Amino acid sequence: MANEKRPSKKKKNRFKSILVILILVIAIVVIPLLLLNYQANRMGLSMGEVISRIASKSEKDTTNESDSALTGERIDFLTPMHIGFEFGESPLISHIQPADLDGDGLLDVIVADARNNFISWIRQHPEGVYTEEILAGELVAPAHVQIFDFDLDGDPDIMVAVLGQLFPNNDKIGSVVILENDGSMNFSKHVVAEKIARVSDVRAGDLDNDGDMDLAVAQFGYDDGETRWLENLGDWNFRSHILQYLSGPINVELTDIDADGDLDIISLVSQEWEEIYCFINDGKGQFTPNLLFGSSNEDYGSSGIALSDLDKDGDADILYTNGDAFDYIPPQGRPWHGVQWLENKGELEFEFHRICSFTGATNVRAADFDNDGDLDLVAVSAFNIWSDPASFSFIWLENDGSMNFTRREIVRKPTHLLTCEPGDFNNDGLMDVVTGGMHTYPPYDHMSRITLWINNGKLSEI
Repeated sequence: MANEKRPSKKKKNRFKSILVILILVIAIVVIPLLLLNYQANRMGLSMGEVISRIASKSEKDTTNESDSALTGERIDFLTPMHIGFEFGESPLISHIQPADLDGDGLLDVIVADARNNFISWIRQHPEGVYTEEILAGELVAPAHVQIFDFDLDGDPDIMVAVLGQLFPNNDKIGSVVILENDGSMNFSKHVVAEKIARVSDVRAGDLDNDGDMDLAVAQFGYDDGETRWLENLGDWNFRSHILQYLSGPINVELTDIDADGDLDIISLVSQEWEEIYCFINDGKGQFTPNLLFGSSNEDYGSSGIALSDLDKDGDADILYTNGDAFDYIPPQGRPWHGVQWLENKGELEFEFHRICSFTGATNVRAADFDNDGDLDLVAVSAFNIWSDPASFSFIWLENDGSMNFTRREIVRKPTHLLTCEPGDFNNDGLMDVVTGGMHTYPPYDHMSRITLWINNGKLSEI
């Protein structure tokens, strides 16, 4: 009788087989589906789009793109001059922005100083005389500034992205700050978002078409970053809308990329993602994410984007540098670092163009430096191999008018240049450049804080 109650050996084997099949199904189907669903929720994409993203990344290895730029002789057309405060400790300038803040017809420079935790104004008055003053302090590691009339009262305010700590950190220490101008260059500090993942960029614009200004925010975080927009509710109150849960957002840019009358958001996400996204606005603040570019190299080192109609065909292209080296100790540039642009082909299609290798590249900007009617580029490096005498910190890329570029070195010293911005500072019709130094690691023998490079006109003589 006891033997009759025992399952047969055959039944036991069948049960084991079914269990093995279930485990295999879970391992092969269920777990990948759960992971895909998790990634889709983080990115704001559908599962099909995530699969397409993975496939497209495996198809294109951007680290093997060849340089298109020729190498040309050096032309000393920029004359450097130090402006602003003197420094003792190694400078940590995270961003600079030229702007005529006081409306006197002369370009000034707004500075995000992550060493001293303040936003300052290097005022040009009178012409050629530069004096720096602090506009707001106690902003721990400000990362980016934008000059914009946020409250629509006719004077420029300042949007500030605050990291909370310069180096990677998972703590919720970031904040978004608006410095409100009273019209007399006195600024009141409004903290409109705080205790969030480290904020690397903030840009103002009317994102829901209700007549007031909202904010797009990139939160680098560390491995828990976000991209969001802040809806202006009035009286300095805001409602937060999360667009994407990915670590490593560096920049957000606002533009009407699809020409439908509202502002869309372009974002650069670094860390292990190395991707550029476009969030398409429906006109009411509802956004649909689209992946524009993704590198197959998880160490690609994305460091910045900027919008410019580089080919002058009437739409916005994307300038793009990859040269971040903070993943390595000590920071060390990599051979795949460089400068590229993504050509806007319409219908959210962008074609990748590698321009040149540039180890440690951190910033690129477009302007017509030789006054020949097309846009050239200047780029800087914060992570070049400074022990190599052939390593430069500042280059320009001359456009022949047909999107063929010639790379020309400018200087090797000062080293560790993180940011550069063009502008005509002396109103002579020639584009000058201002740069900021970020000296986070040695050598410390060729440092700079803020340098203004005046165009001496030599390019016009060639």
